[in-house]
Formats: sequence, C-alpha cells, structure tokens
Amino acid sequence: MNTTMRTLLAGGTAAAALLASGVAAHAATTATATGTATATGTASQAATAYPAYKKPAIFGTSFQADPGHDFTKGIHSRHNGILRGWITDVRDGVAEYEPIKWKRSKTTEGYFVGPPEGDVTAYASPIAKDVVFLSAYGCKPTMAAMTVDRNTGLGAKRCPASVLVKRHDKQRQPSLITVHQGKIVKVQEIYTP
Repeated sequence: MNTTMRTLLAGGTAAAALLASGVAAHAATTATATGTATATGTASQAATAYPAYKKPAIFGTSFQADPGHDFTKGIHSRHNGILRGWITDVRDGVAEYEPIKWKRSKTTEGYFVGPPEGDVTAYASPIAKDVVFLSAYGCKPTMAAMTVDRNTGLGAKRCPASVLVKRHDKQRQPSLITVHQGKIVKVQEIYTP
C-alpha cells in the first residue's frame, strides 16, 4: 500500500510540474509575441498576442503590395503584417498611413518617399490601446536623443502611445507599422540621419 501511495503521489507531482511548465511555456510564447519579456503573462497579454510577422527590408526601394486590398472601397485597414510606412494623420485614435520606399540620391545617401500626389494607396486603422511604440529619437518632444538599435537602425526606446500620436500626427516619421486584426499594434521608428 505504501508503494501504491508513493507511486500516486509521484505521478501527481509529475503531472502538476508538467502542467505548470506547459502554462509557463505558453505564457512565455504569448509574452514574446507581444514584445514583452515576462515569463508569467497576463490575460491582457494573451488577448493582444499576435504572430511574429516578417519584417520588410528597412530601406526597400519599392512600395510594399497588399494583395487583395481594394482601394476603391474607401480608406480602410491594411491586412495583417508589417508595413514600411509613415503615419500621415491621427484623428480620434485612428491613424491614416501609407507605404514608403527608399529613394537613392546622388548628393546624399537617400531619403524615404511616399506614393505620388493623387495616388490612393493609403490605409486607416485604429491605434490599439496597448500599442507598442519603439522610438529611435527618445520620448521627449525635441527628438534630441538617439535611442536606436545600432545593428538594425530601428527604434529601441519604448515610449507611451501619447508620444506616438503627438509626434506622428505632426510629421511623417518613417516606421515599421504592424497591423493585426485591423488595429495598429506596434510602431517602430526607422532612424534616418
């Protein structure tokens, strides 16, 4: 009887450990997908998790396509994924944005450009309440600090959504804009000297 009881206890302990490790692994996966580094996760993180979409070439020289998007039906959200673009307007928590491409120059390294005047290639999506905004220029209005990942040239400083709205509503800042289920869930600025 003692052997049977020990076996049951050992089996129950092993099952509990396995279950706990599975929950922790799931929470870690969810946290990674949302860009956070916690191992416990929370209900709000699980609700806002999104896949790790493939990043476009940061200095790509052509506009990214959005297959299946019908621009004749008015301005609406882009499909899920990451767009190299910039925000052109923010109103009532909804951002209008357009794709951008790198244009080489004979006098400088180059610069980003949007679609030509009259082109209807533009999108509009609500900004998620828990949007991740990674700035290449710090969180202050002056944009004096360089807070960039030196390997990628992308913003590395997490700033509040209020900074994102104020900065990007006033000027077109090249960024990687992640859209998931019709909402902007992440904006990561591209550093341009």
